[in-house]
Amino acid sequence: MKTNDEEKQLESVEKGKINLETAKINWQDLERFFAAGSIVYVVPQLALIDVAYALSQDDTTQFKAWMDENLVAHVSDQQAIAWHKSEATVWSVVVKPWILVQDT
Repeated sequence: MKTNDEEKQLESVEKGKINLETAKINWQDLERFFAAGSIVYVVPQLALIDVAYALSQDDTTQFKAWMDENLVAHVSDQQAIAWHKSEATVWSVVVKPWILVQDT
């Protein structure tokens, strides 16, 4: 059984790996994934890395709580249109089968 310190260290390592996988990407490059329903928006108040980590750990309780608070949600049609029109760039990270995005 892992100690609390070992669990925190492992979490830190995993979040570091996720951080290395984040990138800025033009929204238009993600539109086909939006059309497939694979894009999840994370509000700027949350750390994209923390949300990606929770999702990668299948922390459904935390993820559902964020969804219930409208902090995490599928990208709306209105948001997708606005990003398309403004040629926006978003922060992104893939946690299969999802792509998490956040305003830059």
